[in-house]
Amino acid sequence: MPPTFDWDNLEDIAIGLTDKFPDLDPYTVRFTDMHKWITELTGFTGDPQKSNESKLEAIQTAWHEEWEDRKG
Repeated sequence: MPPTFDWDNLEDIAIGLTDKFPDLDPYTVRFTDMHKWITELTGFTGDPQKSNESKLEAIQTAWHEEWEDRKG
C-alpha cells in the first residue's frame, strides 16, 4: 500500500480492510462501521465527510473481491 491514500484508492482500502479483518465477510458489514474502519486505517488521509453511499458500495465490492481472493 502507498504511504497515504484516500477514498479513491479502492484497492488500497480493500487490502487494508482485509488485512485488519481477514475472517469477516465484507457483505455483512454496515456502511457506518465500514466508514469508521476506513478512516482508522493507517495511512488513510481522506476527509471523512467526502464519502458517500456510491463510494462505500464500490469499496465494499473491492473488499469482497480481495477477501475472496485470499480465501481461495
